[in-house]
Amino acid sequence: MSHSPPPAAISRGGPQSGYIRLMDRISRWMAYLAAVLFVAGVVAICQMVFVRYLLGQSTSWQTEFTVFSVTAAMLLGSPYVLLTGGHVAVTVLPDKLGGTPKRIMNLVASLAGLAFCACLAYAAWVYVAEAWHGGWTTGTVWNPPLWPAVLPMAVGATQLTLQYVAEILRQEG
Repeated sequence: MSHSPPPAAISRGGPQSGYIRLMDRISRWMAYLAAVLFVAGVVAICQMVFVRYLLGQSTSWQTEFTVFSVTAAMLLGSPYVLLTGGHVAVTVLPDKLGGTPKRIMNLVASLAGLAFCACLAYAAWVYVAEAWHGGWTTGTVWNPPLWPAVLPMAVGATQLTLQYVAEILRQEG
């Protein structure tokens, strides 16, 4: 089930439709970035296998980089998943009810998702700030700074929050 907007709903203009279009565009661009990060993680693993097993050398950064890049891909791609309706949803009851009860259930679910993502975004930005100001590192052999690894959580949760607002506006439109 796709939540992509009907063309007529967005072509009306105004601040509400402009906001929806902007959030949709940002979520799509973040999905492209997520794809690049996922491919980068795959390439790093392939490089690690080559270096470790074919050249017999040790590796230091590949596993950690892959965990960070693939996790970032998941977090940055989540607003696009919401936009396209790619998330898992149980819709038996709303589909049976239809009409106004269905709209109310969808609105309540969206508001709950919005509240959760807003709290997650806030906490993630606090975590990024603490990692930045504290000079935290991962403590591994590679030992990169931690803030770039947690930044995608803050950015992804923030955009997911903003995309939830767009979805709520789209439902009301």
